[in-house]
Amino acid sequence: MKPLLAAALVLLISCATPGTSAYAGRQRAVGRTTPPIANPTVQWQHDWARGAVFYEIFVRSFADSNGDGIGDLNGLTAKLDYLNDGNPATTTDLGITGIWLMPVFQSPSYHGYDTVDYETIEQDYGTNEDFQRFLDEAHRRGIRVIVDLVVNHTSSQHPWFKESASSPTSPKRDWYVWSNSDHGWKQPWGGNTGTWHSANGAYYYGVFWGGMPDVNYNSPAAKAEMFRIARHWLTKGVDGYRLDATRYLVETGANTGQADTPQTHQVLRELAETVRRTKPDAVLVAENWTETPIIATYYGSTAVIRGGDEMPMNFNFPLADAILSGVNSGSAAGMISKLREVQQLYPAGVIDAPFLTNHDQRRLASLLGDNAGKLRNAAAILLTLPGAPFLYYGEEVGIQNGPTGGDESKRTPMPWNMAGGFTTGRPWFDYAPGRDRANVASQVNDPASLLSRYRSLIHARNGSVAMRTGTLELLPASGSQALAFVRRAEGDTAVVVHNVSDSFASVSFSMPAVSFDTLFADTGVGKPSGGSGNWSVSLPPRTSGVWRVR
Repeated sequence: MKPLLAAALVLLISCATPGTSAYAGRQRAVGRTTPPIANPTVQWQHDWARGAVFYEIFVRSFADSNGDGIGDLNGLTAKLDYLNDGNPATTTDLGITGIWLMPVFQSPSYHGYDTVDYETIEQDYGTNEDFQRFLDEAHRRGIRVIVDLVVNHTSSQHPWFKESASSPTSPKRDWYVWSNSDHGWKQPWGGNTGTWHSANGAYYYGVFWGGMPDVNYNSPAAKAEMFRIARHWLTKGVDGYRLDATRYLVETGANTGQADTPQTHQVLRELAETVRRTKPDAVLVAENWTETPIIATYYGSTAVIRGGDEMPMNFNFPLADAILSGVNSGSAAGMISKLREVQQLYPAGVIDAPFLTNHDQRRLASLLGDNAGKLRNAAAILLTLPGAPFLYYGEEVGIQNGPTGGDESKRTPMPWNMAGGFTTGRPWFDYAPGRDRANVASQVNDPASLLSRYRSLIHARNGSVAMRTGTLELLPASGSQALAFVRRAEGDTAVVVHNVSDSFASVSFSMPAVSFDTLFADTGVGKPSGGSGNWSVSLPPRTSGVWRVR
């Protein structure tokens, strides 16, 4: 979410009354931890997410059902068959098995990350009944649905904050972080933007801006209410949450005290335990926009809770960077290095969440220069990796970035046909350039299109136990042009080879095999040849092959 790389979550400072130093409150809070969770033995039951393919959707930009220019839930429901028609035997749908909805709760902003009512669907998108119908229709097709739950902050227009700001003696004063002075803290991801904002003779902490005051998780009442909201939507049928900027949930001071604190991990463990007890098959996927060693810590301990007692899925930002860099440069070396790092540092048995880009980043097609070969490379690499890959809506048809430098241009309307097809009215924001080619109608019946490639890769993945849930074993490759690995599951093994260069590449490997069945192969890619356990395969530029080992 905005801005840039990361966002901060909540400051651990006692509510300051007039004459009280916020620093004193902070010093009292340092080192304080919530008592351990009693009997935290309820296990995750979300194996469905291991190997699932998720599709990130900005509802405002996906499909408009009433012609007001704003996407809505009824429009999204009408497009579900495009994503997954519920019939595994068909191949005309995309084949995704999970949806992540960006914020859908009441908000004064187009993006929805400043919530004013966590229990009511944004009126631009429809009603709570429309949401329930969408959820039921998705489930009927075998699609699980997770939603953005913004726990770091609320809108400054939220009734909680209005009451908190009304008086130092307000019952909700400590639901947010107040001080008598501006302590000069800057945003923890860099720059000179301040984080303390003036209101009614005092200052409150809002790491993004004044319109998004941070919730104070040092307040038992505020934390309990956020946890109640998490339980609420799970009981309505939601299958989990995407949690924003989880590195910054609890801060103990400026600079190094603003990220990755023990108190942050403790709150996340408590939230995870609440979710497990409410709906064990739900998932949590966290945005920890940082490097692999730190991301690895957010899975928590696997000693008691299988898959980790903290965040069971974490977006793999470093791997995304390595894939895009490698595809752009024509070298697999960085990807190989990053995959090894993940294997070394992530706890065994956890679920990775690889992706290419999301709503905070320039569109994939723009980052890769709208190069067809590179787009095909990136898709194939992502969809052959272990974990639960996430696609950003429109990536499958090659949407470019929009006409401005703002975040809106990363979230432009979905092009369903050459004319747009998103709405019968005027779209809330302009389409991205290039929709004469980058649209669903132009690609849906073209077997050589980018959309057809995504469909083929996803259906191949869904049809292979090894590709869905198997481990990854890197294979040595000749030079730096190829990324080659084996995916292994009980009773099923697959070999995967990608040529990320603009020239032919050859890969040799040793494996006890009799033959290879093709799960996916680009034109010009033959089956591995050889014998006696020694095999080789030649790949034209920017091509991939996936074979089941017999």
